[in-house]
Amino acid sequence: MQLALDLDHVPVATLVRLRKDRCFYADPDPAILGRMGRPPRHGHKFDCTSPPSWLPPTAELRMEDPQYGTVRVRAWAGLHPKQQNHAARGTRKTRPVVRGTLILVEVSRLPGPVRPWQLLWLWWSGPGTPDLAVMWRAYIRRFDEEHTFRFLKQGLNCTVPRLRHPEQADRWTWLVLAAYTQLRRAGTSVRDQHLPWERPQRDHPLSPYRVRRAFSALLLIVGTPANAPKPCGRSPGRPKGRQPESAPRYPPLKKSA
Repeated sequence: MQLALDLDHVPVATLVRLRKDRCFYADPDPAILGRMGRPPRHGHKFDCTSPPSWLPPTAELRMEDPQYGTVRVRAWAGLHPKQQNHAARGTRKTRPVVRGTLILVEVSRLPGPVRPWQLLWLWWSGPGTPDLAVMWRAYIRRFDEEHTFRFLKQGLNCTVPRLRHPEQADRWTWLVLAAYTQLRRAGTSVRDQHLPWERPQRDHPLSPYRVRRAFSALLLIVGTPANAPKPCGRSPGRPKGRQPESAPRYPPLKKSA
């Protein structure tokens, strides 16, 4: 919720997953606001673990998905949590109210091994109205992104070079992305070379990890725009008496207390 509060004045949307035991509150009843005394800031309590406390959803979607079966998505707009950690805590200032949309995703089955299914609670905050058909799929894409970053670090050595300048880091990042794009495009042009304990992939394009294993055979067919290497003799090496210059040192950046 603090992230949504910090991005309140930025035209971006926030979609995060919540714990299944969170509580939210609706706006107070307008009839109570006109009474004497301090006006309440929180209305009806919405407990995610207690279905009798759920309000009627403001939007609902039912659809069939070949991977997840029957998908039911319900949304409750205009809810807000109680802020516990905030910048004005301890200064006798009013706690901020961050309103958003609470989304509940339910499916009839899960792909892969059978495991107990839990309710998927999502929190959306941003301009406009969320599209429920896009929201639940957008969060599922998060797992694809995690595996992509893992492959870039472990398979393409994205974080191995110890670069000294920002220009070098930018250039290396673009080279890694170019290599990853080539592996994606070559998924249908190479033959699977799976290990004895791996299942063969024949019905759909190969993963970048499998393509990387067989990419060397594709380079012999495609060729390269570079010229052939020129033969040369043995390198004479560094001249005697010449010492290489030491690399420049930069002070480390430290955060102030």
